[in-house]
Amino acid sequence: MMSESRRQLLSIGVFFIILFVAILLVAAKVLTWGLFGPFVLVLLGIWAVALAAMRGSNSQKYERSAFSTMAMGGCLIVLGAAWYVFTFGWLYSVALILLALGLIAIAAALRRK
Repeated sequence: MMSESRRQLLSIGVFFIILFVAILLVAAKVLTWGLFGPFVLVLLGIWAVALAAMRGSNSQKYERSAFSTMAMGGCLIVLGAAWYVFTFGWLYSVALILLALGLIAIAAALRRK
């Protein structure tokens, strides 16, 4: 099991690498600055889901659960995707966010303690 301080340091390193990759893609004209934010949010969401998978089911007393971390990562992914889809129309973004909220609510209701 990885200690919390090592996991935080790992997350900071991943955050800087995500920013580096995003800036490099903008400099290479693969991404525009308008897609910089959604790209970073989606990658951070993917990292949060990976952290939830690393955490496992056993959490300490006041620590965020793996389900909560995965839900937060999913929300970041959906927020980034909704930001991107907003360029096609705001209604698509609202629909995507509502779909994600519905899926999280269903997953929370079916989750077993």
